[in-house]
Amino acid sequence: MNCIIVDDEATARLIVSQLCSKIDNLDVIDDFSSAIEAIKFLNQNTVDVIFLDIHMPGFSGFDFVQTLKNPPKIVLTTSDTNFAIEAYEYEAIVDYLVKPVTLERFEKSIQKVKKSLSQQPKVEAVTQSTSSNSELGEELYINIDRRLIKINFNDIQLIEAKGDYIEVKTVKETYRVRNTLKKIKDKLPEKLFLQIHRSYIINFTKIIDIEDNSVLIEKNVVPISRSNRPELMRRLNLL
Repeated sequence: MNCIIVDDEATARLIVSQLCSKIDNLDVIDDFSSAIEAIKFLNQNTVDVIFLDIHMPGFSGFDFVQTLKNPPKIVLTTSDTNFAIEAYEYEAIVDYLVKPVTLERFEKSIQKVKKSLSQQPKVEAVTQSTSSNSELGEELYINIDRRLIKINFNDIQLIEAKGDYIEVKTVKETYRVRNTLKKIKDKLPEKLFLQIHRSYIINFTKIIDIEDNSVLIEKNVVPISRSNRPELMRRLNLL
């Protein structure tokens, strides 16, 4: 059985790692100080269990759980006793450990994980076809000075709402259009675009870097609202 540890405190990660070392056949693959780094790891790797802190800067443990499409078993490790009821609303969370964690209590948690894994139904891998959005075409047409201008979806970096107008920023140019973000959103394919803030829609394939509360697209720093962050992380997890 393998695991990762996600906690912003180095001492806490070390303690959980030491507890894991005392359990037969439990291997710590890696540990992470931020949920974002853990998500990047999980995009390429699978684990049996995650030991996860709740309170982390900018991105809570619960935010993290919501981003995972097929989450492994999760054991919360926290010094806060106030979220136990909320924790069990998530099917993937199998235990709630309050720091400091004793070895005896940790061993009981591992037994819960093993029991949960043994009860997990085995399913055959299925390849699902995804919509190509071909019915939407490959271009967006916008009306500027009574002229229709064609913009390829792949060239769009982001769209920003500015009062009664929107700005469509492409690789080469920015177009200012009298329209609303809501109306333009309906014309965009979901496979490329996501609204991450009330004023911004982004082409998430253009993301260069991601911080706790913003993404970098070209030279544009775009804020992420708390309510939209989990969906962005889920989309990135599918890439």
